[in-house]
Amino acid sequence: MVVDRPEGKAGGLGLGFNGAQLLGFAIGGCFSNDLRYVAHDIGVKVGSITITVTVELDGDPLLMTGATMTVACETLDGSDSHDLITKAAATTMVTNSIRNGVPVTIQTTGSNGARPT
Repeated sequence: MVVDRPEGKAGGLGLGFNGAQLLGFAIGGCFSNDLRYVAHDIGVKVGSITITVTVELDGDPLLMTGATMTVACETLDGSDSHDLITKAAATTMVTNSIRNGVPVTIQTTGSNGARPT
């Protein structure tokens, strides 16, 4: 996976994903996995899953101020997937971690040793 800045910004070449895109991927990818775990646990077979995540950014420094995830899930028996999606939403790790505001520690390393930033 390539992580880069947009072309012309801080030496970026636009060759990969930026941080906001990766946050969106983390939200949607984690939810997709959790949706399949929940379906498996309750014995529902799923077909296609389509997930779209829109990340809202604002401020200086730029922060994620919100995210909207839209989910479409086909069940192979034709049943309504709303309950399945609701159960997955209750257990999805990335979204629930972001909602709860997890602390992040950044440490520096080098000849002077590691220390918190």
